Amino acid sequence: MLLAHAAKTVFLTDHGDQILENCLKNVQLNSGVLNHQKVVYVRELDWTHPWPPKVSSDLATQERFSWSSSELEEVQKASLLLAADVIYSDDLTDALFGILERIMSQGSEKVLYLALEKRYNFSLDDLDVVANGYLNFRSYLKDDSECEGLELGSLPCFMGKCIDVAEIPQYVGGYDRGDDVELWEIRYSKGKL
Repeated sequence: MLLAHAAKTVFLTDHGDQILENCLKNVQLNSGVLNHQKVVYVRELDWTHPWPPKVSSDLATQERFSWSSSELEEVQKASLLLAADVIYSDDLTDALFGILERIMSQGSEKVLYLALEKRYNFSLDDLDVVANGYLNFRSYLKDDSECEGLELGSLPCFMGKCIDVAEIPQYVGGYDRGDDVELWEIRYSKGKL
């Protein structure tokens, strides 16, 4: 929501009415302090459904958290995407990157900053403690040299660079970032046709 001071439009997205209602309450509670309510929109983004979502032409039947056609146009113009705590299962990671490919391949060039903390759980499939979704997440990312190579230069790909969080000042006391917190800068290369 702090981005609303500098950005023309901010979309807070999630899935499920209760979660979206909570996001909306946060916007409303902070609107007086940040003076940004007119540029912050809470919208549903279900990664398991195709992008762009269907738009209702009838305003009377349009659901509270659904997208308008003008908002979808704003997404195409966006240059900055932020995501946090979205990597925790292979299926949802696949769905996320499917949506990201559609969003990042359309309109202006975009950069995604993705923050994550590896979630370790015991896996019956692996009979070991694993960070679910993390290896799958990393399989989507290439480094710059891999995407610019002759073979890959003609194919679309996600280029990812892990940012050293130790170089980012920490302003909240009493919180240990640990070694499992990562911040990624991710771009999408459309490839050469």
